[in-house]
Amino acid sequence: MKIFLHGLESSSKGTKAVFLGDRFPEMKIPDFTGSLSERMQSLHAILAGQNNIILIGSSFGGLMATIFAMEYPDAVERIVLLAPALNFPEFSNYKMQQIDIPTWMIIGRDDTVTPPEKVVPMAGKIFANLHYTEVDDDHRLAGTFRKYDWETLLSE
Repeated sequence: MKIFLHGLESSSKGTKAVFLGDRFPEMKIPDFTGSLSERMQSLHAILAGQNNIILIGSSFGGLMATIFAMEYPDAVERIVLLAPALNFPEFSNYKMQQIDIPTWMIIGRDDTVTPPEKVVPMAGKIFANLHYTEVDDDHRLAGTFRKYDWETLLSE
């Protein structure tokens, strides 16, 4: 099962969500609102009892994907993180642990919201099986995200 987790100020109607929904009609693309805790409660309800989950998280959604994968590593098959908000203070409330789930992370060199120099070292501590790409783009990855090999990134 594939699920896209949008960023803090985005929704299921955002550019990445619409793009992915068009290409992968079976993908779940729910809307999340509220605090990180409230969003995680919603995510837990959506994914309860699911296995072989492919999490695609953008920014704050990447933070949510990371937390969910740390909580339920046996349920997650793969993770794709787009400029994940691993540098946000809310993350410090969660127990840090290393996970071995295959993870692809894409981040922009010019990202000032989730700067690579802060996010990449954190990701290296969490993801034992990390595939990392830095692109010529900013936080939104608007200039590059359509060019990724999504079929390969999301293959089960």
